[in-house]
Amino acid sequence: MKFRNITTRATKIEAQMAPMIDVVFLLLIFFLLTLRIVEQEGDFSINMPIGAPAPAQSDELNLPDIKVRLIAQSDGSLGQLLLGERKLGIGPAAFERLNREIRGIVGGSGEPITKDIEVEIDADYHLNYEHFIRAISACTGSLQNGKLVRYVEKIKYAPPRRPPEG
Repeated sequence: MKFRNITTRATKIEAQMAPMIDVVFLLLIFFLLTLRIVEQEGDFSINMPIGAPAPAQSDELNLPDIKVRLIAQSDGSLGQLLLGERKLGIGPAAFERLNREIRGIVGGSGEPITKDIEVEIDADYHLNYEHFIRAISACTGSLQNGKLVRYVEKIKYAPPRRPPEG
């Protein structure tokens, strides 16, 4: 039986540094490329113009709210046209009166006194569509000398209300 010499020298194992440095650099590049830089919320870079001082409160225009109410009859025809609490009647003459009243509120002929005037139209649920459109036309402006003169640019509509069942 033959024995081998067990008394061999123990070899020292050394870690190779070059591949380890390569892996570290690859991880560093990966994390740098996948990093998402998020700006702080609410941090806007806006350069606001220097404004004039606010006008005195006495100069402010106190414009009334313009509310137009269209009341329908049971067959869908126009039963009453109201501007605020004032009754303007029915038929084509009522829409002409509405147009004159709106023109008087916003400042007569020419440009309106402000673009912030808003008209709210509240129509009954069963009103015929043609009356609704005529009210919109009467509120927005008129034709003068073949030219369209606008009175109001902002029109909002009251939410439709179904009549009570019964």
